[in-house]
Amino acid sequence: MRSVSRLLPHPLLSLAIALLWLGLAARPTLGALCMGLLLGVAIPHFTARFWPDRPRIVSLRSVLRLVGTVLVDILIANWQVARLVVGPVARLRPRIVRIPLDLEDPFVITILGSIVSLTPGTVSLEIDSKTSTLIVHALDVDDEAALIRSIKVRYEAPLKEIFEC
Repeated sequence: MRSVSRLLPHPLLSLAIALLWLGLAARPTLGALCMGLLLGVAIPHFTARFWPDRPRIVSLRSVLRLVGTVLVDILIANWQVARLVVGPVARLRPRIVRIPLDLEDPFVITILGSIVSLTPGTVSLEIDSKTSTLIVHALDVDDEAALIRSIKVRYEAPLKEIFEC
């Protein structure tokens, strides 16, 4: 078991890299699969010493639910942003929003910031560690409190379940 963790210090990342490589290939061939597996083993192995101690995933069910939520949110946000940018610029209500965090682990906070940035129309600008705040730029904000509540309920709460923090 020790040799497996030495070869695959981040097994989920290894799997994700291999699948991503296979997905990016022009055709799913045996060569593309082998290259994906090679990259999936090599990249986490050579970067393992740069990774901070990360919390362990406690609830796989919560991971799957969060991934589903994020994917649906990305699809909906793409449609909303497309409608906004095609329409008159005067309709846009951009705003910088400060979201107070209940999370303390830097790794989990980084995941939250990444999720926010993946969703079209929002981007994480900064994590203020002194005030434990995520600073987000949103393209169209009608109700700041609703945006904060949405991010906390849809993303932060599941991350707290997943990593039990």
